Amino acid sequence: MTGKELDRSVHVQLRTLSKENAEGVAKHLVMAAVQLEADDMDAALAHAETAVRRAGRVPAAREALGMVAYRMGDFARALNEFRTVRRLSGSSHLLPLMVDCERGLGRHARALELAATPEARTLADDERIELAIVLSGVRRDLGQLDAALLALQLPALQRGPKAGVHRLQYAYADTLMALGRVDEAREWFQKAVEGDTENETDAVERLDEIDGIDLTDLGPEEDDVVAPPQPSPTEAHGSPTPA
Repeated sequence: MTGKELDRSVHVQLRTLSKENAEGVAKHLVMAAVQLEADDMDAALAHAETAVRRAGRVPAAREALGMVAYRMGDFARALNEFRTVRRLSGSSHLLPLMVDCERGLGRHARALELAATPEARTLADDERIELAIVLSGVRRDLGQLDAALLALQLPALQRGPKAGVHRLQYAYADTLMALGRVDEAREWFQKAVEGDTENETDAVERLDEIDGIDLTDLGPEEDDVVAPPQPSPTEAHGSPTPA
């Protein structure tokens, strides 16, 4: 890892550091992301904490630490880091995760208040989608299923399979299931399947459940059964006797 793998915007932030320190922090940020991808939380945390110790006023470093804490379920620490990122950068792009942290801490009223702040209207399209999914989850936690469904009814819901909105469509289908609207849920799970080329969701399994298919009960088809290897004449009757 050289540190050059980082996005250009992060390198811009690192210009506030000395050249040597910037290079070191960059490498730690890359390794934090790599270990996070590999689900090695302890290693990811160590790299992120080192980056923050060396560059505490660099938003990207605080965001990395926040992301690791979030993945570890340490919502209080993650929320603190995300707030720091917003204060240092002036950006609200982490607002959906901040709302989810409040939800994870059981502070649903505060989550709803945060989601309704003016900053929410400044989010990019993909961030608004993430906020809608989180907000729907808050409503479901509160037993407000109709409100949960309404939160997901964004114009993006109607986009085609190549638009990258399968997580939104999945959440919509899941909420329809919770409401007992099975036929509609099946339609939206199918849409999610068509767009989920990386298998980020279990939409295929959910469709199978609706259709009453349990793959664990299905034995191998006749053509899939592999016959045991037959012994050669030598193996069957022993080694040939030398002449």
